[in-house]
Amino acid sequence: MKVIKFGGSSVASPENIKKVLKIIEPDVRTGKCALVFSAFQGVTSSLFKCAEYASIQNEGYKKFLVEIEDKHVAIVKDLIPVKDQSSVLTFVKICLNELEDLCHGVFLVKECTPRVMDYIASFGERLSAFILAEILKSQGIDTCYVDSREIIKTNDNFGNAQVDFTLTNQLINEFFINNKGIKVITGYIASTSQNETTTLGRNGSDYSSSIIAGALNAECLEIWTDTSGIMTADPKLVYRAFTIPELTYHEAMELSHFGARVLFPASVQPVMKLGIPVYIKNTFEPDNKGSLISNKATSNGLVKGISSLSEICLLTIQGTGLVEVVGVSKRFFSAIAETGVNVILISQASSEHSICIAISNKDSAKAVIALEQEFSNEISAGRMDPVMLKQDMAIVAVVGENMKLHPGSSGRMFQALGRNNINVFAIAQGSSELNISAVVLRDDLQKSLNALHEVFFLSQFKVLHLFLIGTGLIGSTLIKMISEQIDKLKSEQGLEIQIHGLANSRQMAFNEDGFELNTCIPLKVSQEQYILNKFISQMLKMNFSNTVFVDCTSSEEVASAYDTILEANISVVTPNKKANSESITRYLKLQASAKKRGCKFLFETNVAAGLPVISSLQDLVISGDKVLKIEGVLSGSINFILSRLEDGVLFSEAIGEAKEKGFTEPDPRDDLNGMDVARKILILARVSGENISLNDVEINSLVPKEAEFVEGYENFIDAIKADDQKFLDLITSNKAENKKLRFMASLENGKAKVGLKSIDSNHPFYSLRGSDNMVLFTTERYNEYPMVIRGPGAGAAV
Repeated sequence: MKVIKFGGSSVASPENIKKVLKIIEPDVRTGKCALVFSAFQGVTSSLFKCAEYASIQNEGYKKFLVEIEDKHVAIVKDLIPVKDQSSVLTFVKICLNELEDLCHGVFLVKECTPRVMDYIASFGERLSAFILAEILKSQGIDTCYVDSREIIKTNDNFGNAQVDFTLTNQLINEFFINNKGIKVITGYIASTSQNETTTLGRNGSDYSSSIIAGALNAECLEIWTDTSGIMTADPKLVYRAFTIPELTYHEAMELSHFGARVLFPASVQPVMKLGIPVYIKNTFEPDNKGSLISNKATSNGLVKGISSLSEICLLTIQGTGLVEVVGVSKRFFSAIAETGVNVILISQASSEHSICIAISNKDSAKAVIALEQEFSNEISAGRMDPVMLKQDMAIVAVVGENMKLHPGSSGRMFQALGRNNINVFAIAQGSSELNISAVVLRDDLQKSLNALHEVFFLSQFKVLHLFLIGTGLIGSTLIKMISEQIDKLKSEQGLEIQIHGLANSRQMAFNEDGFELNTCIPLKVSQEQYILNKFISQMLKMNFSNTVFVDCTSSEEVASAYDTILEANISVVTPNKKANSESITRYLKLQASAKKRGCKFLFETNVAAGLPVISSLQDLVISGDKVLKIEGVLSGSINFILSRLEDGVLFSEAIGEAKEKGFTEPDPRDDLNGMDVARKILILARVSGENISLNDVEINSLVPKEAEFVEGYENFIDAIKADDQKFLDLITSNKAENKKLRFMASLENGKAKVGLKSIDSNHPFYSLRGSDNMVLFTTERYNEYPMVIRGPGAGAAV
């Protein structure tokens, strides 16, 4: 005998019911199955609304009654032949007339007791199971409609009744022996020994099917729903969640207790005692194997799943008067129990200084009152602090029986949370090591789940969530490069990059699912006006794990925000030199913030674009080498201009060519005045250990004074033409001496200089052409022959 249960979503519409009929056909034909059905999707909620509206004398309840009737009548007329409809529609009408009378009574007395509410709620399953039994009967299947109130007996705890298993098991077996046909059974509902209707708690249809499977010692229990088994995490919060193929009863109970919506926690208990396997399958993907719950689930994984509960609050009592005082815990939990509040998580410090529990937000007020009354003497005497309540919390729990065999499970969990700037407020772990739970802010729930899912299930895979400011030449080139490489990055590097925020100096836009990289540039005028603080606030609010802020601007305002971003555990990647070339205090603070928070502050492209200049210098310093001298041609744009001068091109024309190729800043003066190169040598000086400022750098600009403050690019070019002959003469005289002009930066003995210099053929910079950069590091180890790094230093791609 197999017990098969279908949830409300599986029987939500005639189309869905046809899928169900196809799934059960092989088992129905053999006759060795029993079917358990929930109410049609949405009906139970509508029934609760009917009762709620009627109890406050809101005649809107009648609208829900009409909707309930229309839904059931439509299914009958769609799936049962006309000749067989009459008796079914009569049953539906009789039930709905009774329901209407009940709701009218609630309307009159302005009250809906738990007893009445259970009776109202029972109509959903009674109607659905009867209709489905008749649909099968119309197809020639011998069926037997079973109102589970006849076979499942409970106490009178209405709304969440407790089952009398001795009597229930006896009634189920007797019924199955004495009645023929495929049993089509109502889920969720039961009755007391006085035949008063009760319910088994919300989602109790799973429990009903498990009770029946246990009583019959069934071959297996199949639970069909709208997901393909139990997932490693909530797929609505973790989009890379996947089905757990096998798990044990204990793992399933832990996951369901902490919010796994596929399974009702109590559902596992009746079948677990007898070792009856449970299959969780998807009505809409019947070929998917789903999840198997049994005693012998095997897996090499450390963790089976990650679950969560939101809408939680933390209650804490603490004080020196609690230390080594016998009976405090008893008083604490007795006071909570008397209020009927369910304790979800418990945490107590070994010092006995504090006791902390997690409960539902809705229970917080009465729990606080109960504790303040119980400990009023201690609080008034100052031996205990007032009861502390922290709301808007959530619980994340990693579950897996293999954790007890592998040291370091909790370390991986809390390292992942800490690395993503997620604060943990309380921790609980049982001695069985089956579950490690942590309380976090509710706003951090999705971030926590994704961080944990990645570390436990996708350790070979990482998703980076980018927020990018600056969609000009460099920013748009970066996006294009990511787009072109996205498939290769996924397949070969296990890396996915999603861009969720984009901004330029005018507009900004956000996409929670990630922009389509081929179409996200340019930003549209209709999008939100760019405000830096609002951009950062939205980035923090979206709260992704592995968030990276990319600054593709030269803005001082954007650079000034790095401190805030790093303090939020968000990595920063930037070619913007402004932050690292401001005060030495600011530079050191940024390095310290990144180190303290365990995130990245990457600025390799501050100097020589993509060349490994900064990383090589950092490695030298870390390894204990001492930098004696740094020389560099650090402006690809200026080197390109000087190379063109050697080819006979005029100075003003060479500047135009460099700008056209994208080698210069929008205003070429930002390159030619030497300030950009000065910032670069300053950054190298600081990386090497020198504490100098920009004012300490000696700069010799290439911009004549008469062109320094001219407005507009065309006017600047006109002004610079006066120097065309000067540079032509310089090039000619240098060629006569077999020398070349190079715009160089140098650092030696703590002194930094930037300016034009003539070099002979013995100098390494002599052979430079085009936009190439070159850096020479002379150190104690690289003394006779300096370390040389050379390559393109201008252009958006590098």
